[in-house]
Amino acid sequence: MTDLQDLYQELILDHGRRPRNFGKLEDANKTAEGYNPLCGDKIRVYVKVGGDVVEDIKFEGAGCAISTASASIMTGALKGKTRAESEQLFKAFHDLVTGHQQKSETQDLGKLAVFSGVSEFPTRVKCATLSWHTLRAALSGEGEVVSTE
Repeated sequence: MTDLQDLYQELILDHGRRPRNFGKLEDANKTAEGYNPLCGDKIRVYVKVGGDVVEDIKFEGAGCAISTASASIMTGALKGKTRAESEQLFKAFHDLVTGHQQKSETQDLGKLAVFSGVSEFPTRVKCATLSWHTLRAALSGEGEVVSTE
């Protein structure tokens, strides 16, 4: 492994063990649940949207290190973003983990770039994107549980 890969792995493990923005957001006005039946990841995303801006965001749930780390880093990246910016970040992240983005294009993703290696493990893509799909459902007001299947 290269030094960069080691750093990426350490950041994922850190967020997986000590997730940021974990817990219920009492004044959330958007929420959704997500489930990955392949590995059992479950998540609930809470979002407080004011106007068109994600003012606050938290999550609860249980899952593998990649799923938890993705939700943790996602919540930090989205605070203060507009819905349009959130959607652009979702697309860029999805392209990254599915292998449709060039490694050189990861600079705009900040800490989310640590998930660049996920594209080499197709079964882990669902773990990394569960929180993102759940976020989209929360922002759109969909009432059904989001599933990666």
